[in-house]
Amino acid sequence: MVTKIQVVFDCADPKKQAEFWAEALHYVMPPPPDGSASWEDWARVRGIPEESWNDAAGIEDPEGHEPRLYFQKVPEGKTAKNRMHIDLNVSGGAGVPIEERKAGILAEVARLKSLGASDRRGAMEEVGEFWVRMNDPEDNEFCVQ
Repeated sequence: MVTKIQVVFDCADPKKQAEFWAEALHYVMPPPPDGSASWEDWARVRGIPEESWNDAAGIEDPEGHEPRLYFQKVPEGKTAKNRMHIDLNVSGGAGVPIEERKAGILAEVARLKSLGASDRRGAMEEVGEFWVRMNDPEDNEFCVQ
């Protein structure tokens, strides 16, 4: 039996990170629990102080196949390179001609930059491979390939 996973990000602004990654991955914010019009209403009813409402946020694959992502507020900032990163596989794979893959990757890089990502290291290429190393709004590394 496969073990389901959730990927957790430590961050300064969970709502902002969740919004970025939801757009980047075509994920959705889950609806509030039954009986609550919004997550803020849910928190208010439970007596959670308003200053704690952005302590965590989650996003989900709308089809339910991919892992849930969870963003939790931590007091310390990022200080070093990630030991693990996400690869966004957008090019169609090795069966697609390299020039067509490059065009698809570069189009996705432009879309992600419009959402707040950066690509300070730019594109990298090896024989038959092409990818762009990027950073999300809180400087976490990820690749688009």
